[in-house]
Amino acid sequence: MADAESEQPRAARSKQVGRPRRSEQELLDAAAAVFVQSGVDAPVREIAARAGVGMGTIYRHFPTRPELVVAVYRHQVEACADAGPRLLAESPTPEAALRAWVALFVEFLVTKHGLAGALHGDSAGSDALHTYFVGRLVPVCGSLLDAALESVDTASPVDAYNVLKGIGNLCIGAAADAQYEADVLVQLLISGVLARGVH
Repeated sequence: MADAESEQPRAARSKQVGRPRRSEQELLDAAAAVFVQSGVDAPVREIAARAGVGMGTIYRHFPTRPELVVAVYRHQVEACADAGPRLLAESPTPEAALRAWVALFVEFLVTKHGLAGALHGDSAGSDALHTYFVGRLVPVCGSLLDAALESVDTASPVDAYNVLKGIGNLCIGAAADAQYEADVLVQLLISGVLARGVH
């Protein structure tokens, strides 16, 4: 009897341990969707409504808007980073994996690039986010790029950092111009990087 009673609180505790993590992920997904639709200055009540929680729950997890913005940015970077190995394993060719990942990266830049600039003049925070962004995504791009280059038997004229930087430059202003097809130009850039005989 005593054992059964001691087991119940332990089970309840283990259930509670998992909940904050799940609910936080749901909040971040909801916030990301609202930021894309309404911008990073969207009312907290809009995020709460999308997540199906009260505003107090948002503030409990993220007391300030900059904290929420940073968390969403990191969440999206992690999703982009995690997609690399998965695409490499699931795609028919390494080149297809690279192109699919680059398309995801373009979507991230076009829809969420403003997140990094939403820290209201916090240059140290922005620099930290940039360092985090580069540290997480350059190695993922590098592994995909190396696999794709090996599959077409050519050498890259640039490294992964410069590929990502070039993609970023091609995406500048894309969100504000419906006629500008950044995704098409980026795929042309990848074609150039993978072209045989380029040194």
